[in-house]
Formats: sequence, C-alpha cells, structure tokens
Amino acid sequence: MIILLTIIHVIVCLFLIVVVLLQSGKAADLAGAFGGMGSQATFGPRGTATLLSKLTTIAAGLFMVTSLTLAILGTREQGSGASVTDRLKKTEAPKQQTPANKSIKVKGSDGTETEIPLPTDLKQLPATPPSQPPAGTPATPPSK
Repeated sequence: MIILLTIIHVIVCLFLIVVVLLQSGKAADLAGAFGGMGSQATFGPRGTATLLSKLTTIAAGLFMVTSLTLAILGTREQGSGASVTDRLKKTEAPKQQTPANKSIKVKGSDGTETEIPLPTDLKQLPATPPSQPPAGTPATPPSK
C-alpha cells in the first residue's frame, strides 16, 4: 500500500512541476515588468480559469492528500510515535555479561593469597586511581 501510494505521490509531484512551469505569470505583459497591473482590481486581472490552472489546483490537492496519507501510514508502521533516540536505545547492543567468577585471587609478596571481589557494574569503579598507596605498603620512588 505504501509503495503504491509513494509511486502515485512521485507522479503527482512531477506532474505538478510540469503544470506550474507551463503557466504564464499573471503579470506577463510589459506593464508587469515594472510593477504595474493591467487592471484596477485588488488582486490583478482575473479571467476565466484555464485548463492549466484547474490542473494545477487538482494536482496540488492530490499532492497534499498523498503527503498526509504517507505521513500517517509511516508513523503507524513505526509503532508508537517514539523519537529517534528512543528507537536507538532499542537497537543498542546488549551489555556484556559479567564473568561467572565474581572475585579474583591475588598473591601477595609474602605468599598469601587474597580474594578481591569484583564490582557488579562499572559505575562502582573509581574514575582515577588513588594518588597514595594504601597504608602499610612502602612507597616506591619514581624511576628515572
């Protein structure tokens, strides 16, 4: 349905362009070039509606109807009227799974093993490493 309506919409657009370009302007005479009007009427001389002006009106009406219909059908197909950012959140890659082992074993310099628990999410990790070593460990001078 949408494909057929899109094809009709493109044909109407091309037809509207051709019909508008074929028409001559209202002030096509020499007086119109200098801003004059051929009549004293408020909106210029008004003759009978030509075939081109009737076709322009019909094509403009069809253009509006097909545009609105395509817009309505396009939003219905998307589901809810969610914003682009909401749709991106749905398509993001799933989070990596945390390892089954929730702690690591660290061997100390004296040969003892210490089990350190891992954080469950990355928000718990500090943004920067601590500036001072923990108490009880000797500070090493920077090497040159």
